[in-house]
Amino acid sequence: MSQQTIAPDGEQAPPQPPPRARGRAGDSSPARSFSRGFLVKLALVAIVNALALYGLLTAISVQQWALAASMVVAIVAVNWAYFSRRALAAKYLLPGLAFLFVYVIFTACYTAYVAFTNYGDGHNSTKQDAIEAILAQNEQRVEGSQAYPLAVVSQDGELGFAVVRDGQAEVGTAEQPLEPADGATVEGDRVTALPGWDVLDFAAVAGQQDAIVALRVPVSDEAADGSLRTQDASTAYVYESVLEYDAAADTMTDTSTGVVYTPDDHGSFRADDGTALTPGWKVTVGFENFTRAFTDERLRGPFVEVFLWTFAFALLSVLTTFVLGLFLAVVFNDPRVRGRKVLRSLLILPYAFPAFLSALVWKGMLNESSGFVNEVLLRGADVGWLTDPWLAKGSIIAVNLWLGFPYMFLVCTGALQSIPGDVLESARMDGASAWRVQRSIVLPLLMVSVAPLLVASFAFNFNNFALIYMLTGGGPNFVGTPVVVGHTDILISMVYSVAFESGLKQYGFASALSILIFIVVGAISWWGFRRTRRLEEL
Repeated sequence: MSQQTIAPDGEQAPPQPPPRARGRAGDSSPARSFSRGFLVKLALVAIVNALALYGLLTAISVQQWALAASMVVAIVAVNWAYFSRRALAAKYLLPGLAFLFVYVIFTACYTAYVAFTNYGDGHNSTKQDAIEAILAQNEQRVEGSQAYPLAVVSQDGELGFAVVRDGQAEVGTAEQPLEPADGATVEGDRVTALPGWDVLDFAAVAGQQDAIVALRVPVSDEAADGSLRTQDASTAYVYESVLEYDAAADTMTDTSTGVVYTPDDHGSFRADDGTALTPGWKVTVGFENFTRAFTDERLRGPFVEVFLWTFAFALLSVLTTFVLGLFLAVVFNDPRVRGRKVLRSLLILPYAFPAFLSALVWKGMLNESSGFVNEVLLRGADVGWLTDPWLAKGSIIAVNLWLGFPYMFLVCTGALQSIPGDVLESARMDGASAWRVQRSIVLPLLMVSVAPLLVASFAFNFNNFALIYMLTGGGPNFVGTPVVVGHTDILISMVYSVAFESGLKQYGFASALSILIFIVVGAISWWGFRRTRRLEEL
């Protein structure tokens, strides 16, 4: 028996919700309608898919399977996020996650991988590539080999050789071994015309003489078959390598001397007397790059000095700029100072100029022979502001003080103005002196908001590459080190020098130093931020 609810007299039944329109849920979703916004989204996703597909095909062509897998994941994720009704949050998170993966996670992981290898000049490819390069670089003209009348040809700016071998016209380039040239016109024993190619005349050959002499066209896909080379652009000869690779024994033998080269643990073919063939190949070397700075006698001393100078530079930079900025902030926060707005504006002018430009200006002013400081202020003195190790370090601290104090001045000014005035007034009414107010009230309250910024400033100056590179370039340099490193180098500028400016690029060693810098900065920042939390409890 059913029960009925009877509304009391004078009360009306609550209004019933309007009936829902029948139909499939989600018919009004933007993802199901072909509105203008949906079409714009469709076009943008299509562009992303096209770029990702291009990257996928490129990665497959160079056999970078990890990158190819990443591209597949990216394509699936983008299409799922932007065409699914259940992935509203992913639509906003996906772009940020993609940039986070590319610029942070991938970069960090790849740097860590390189740090454990010998990747660098002479060891930047696979073993097979190294074998082919060694065979090609040790070629000599085959004694008594046939001379081939040569036609130098060009296709889209790429040079090639066209010759007649065994009655067949053939053409090849540095990247493409000789292959039959269909439709070639041969007069006598020389190719005079070739469809799709331009046969260079004397003037064109003279204009590219160096490139033609350096050109090497492989005879076949086998590196041991040698290559065609020329010295006069009219006759080519077969050159073959004096080294012979034995795949079964994995050795390289010099056929002219009989010396046998065997592979070592560092990716090189090395003879018994220690002579190594170049180039080598990339191999894993474990923690060797991490310990090299401490175990290499030629590098240990400069590295320790650079390590200590990096800490000193970061600490002094933070300390000097903070003290000067705080002093000026306290002075110009006093209402008795007239023209404070104008003076404050003048004080932050150095902050308005790009730091690297200011560093270049100071570099010119501190020039030993023609700088403004020596020539005008010191009346022709001969002071090596940037060439003496200690004066150069002092100049860097001074210039960084010029560049950094406006930032600290602005930060301290804002923090001072946030301190409640009634707190200061109460302290004065209790008889506290001006110094006691500053020491016991103003400074602790100011440090609560400024301390995290000081930690961040330390981390920034620990890696202040631009100032060092623009002002001194790391110099003056140490003598006798295997890498170019100077007395004013900090760790990050040393990493740059190792990676790019030391003649022989050593990416593995530079990556290991980068990881050490990251660990040091991370540990100091972690410790600093933990300390700043205690200030908030005061």
